[in-house]
Amino acid sequence: MIIYAFANQKGGVGKTTTAVNLAAYLAHWGQRVLLVDMDPQANATVSLGVDRAALPLTVYDALVREVPLDNIITLTRWVRLDLVPSSAQLAGATVELIPMLARERRLESAFSGLDERYDYVLIDCPPSLGILTVNALVAARGGVIIPVQCEYLALDGLSQLMRTLDLVRRSLNPHLRLRGLVLTMFDSRTHLSQQVVAEVRRYFGDRVFRTVIPRNVRLSEAPSHGLPILAYAPRSPGDLAYRALAWELLSSDGRTPSVEVESGG
Repeated sequence: MIIYAFANQKGGVGKTTTAVNLAAYLAHWGQRVLLVDMDPQANATVSLGVDRAALPLTVYDALVREVPLDNIITLTRWVRLDLVPSSAQLAGATVELIPMLARERRLESAFSGLDERYDYVLIDCPPSLGILTVNALVAARGGVIIPVQCEYLALDGLSQLMRTLDLVRRSLNPHLRLRGLVLTMFDSRTHLSQQVVAEVRRYFGDRVFRTVIPRNVRLSEAPSHGLPILAYAPRSPGDLAYRALAWELLSSDGRTPSVEVESGG
C-alpha cells in the first residue's frame, strides 16, 4: 500500500483537485484507492458527490475518538474508489489533539490493518502546516506530492514547506520523502507561467512531474457537480492532463494499469 500526502500551506494551488482526480484515474485503471480528506473544508468529500452534512462519522472520529476506519470509510459512485470523508468538525481537532499522547501519529495508527485492502491511499491535507498536515506527513510512507501553482507568489511558501518536511523527517518519519511537485494552473499565454515552470524545474530537477496541469474552466466546474474531471468533461484539457499525470505516477511506481474500470452511475 502506497500512501501519498498532498500538501501545500498555500490555498488555491490545485491540491484537492490533484488528489481527487488522481484518485479517480488510479481507480479507473484498476487500482484500489482510498482518498482521505484531512481538510475541515471537506472539499475532497464534496468533489466526489458526498453530502458532508449527512455523514454520521468522519475522519475527525478516527483522529479524536479512535473510531476504526472500517466504520468511517464511505463508498463513492466509482468502482474501487473509497473515501474517508471530512466535515467542519475537524477544525476542532487541532485543539483537541494537543493533550493527546502521540498526537502526531493518530492518522498513522488509524491506517493499521488497511494494507491488504488498498493499493493507494491519497491524503488531501488542509492549506496549513498544523497538526492535521503533520499527521498526514507522518503517515505518508510513500512520500509527499506538492502541487505548485504557476504564479510567482506560489514559490514563496515552498522553502517553508521544505523546512517542515525536513523537521518531520528528522523527528517523526525518517522515511518521508518528496515524491514530486506537480505544476498546476499553467497558462501558456503568459510569460510568468513559463518562468515559474523553468524556475521550479531548475531547482528541483527530476523531482518535478513531467506533466503540467493547465488552467481549465472544466476543472473548476467539476467539484460543484460532485464529479472528477474524467466523468464531468472527458477529453477536455484538464482530463487529458490528469490522465497523463496518473499514468506518469503509476509508471514511476512500477505499476501497470489494468483494463480500465468504467465509472459507476
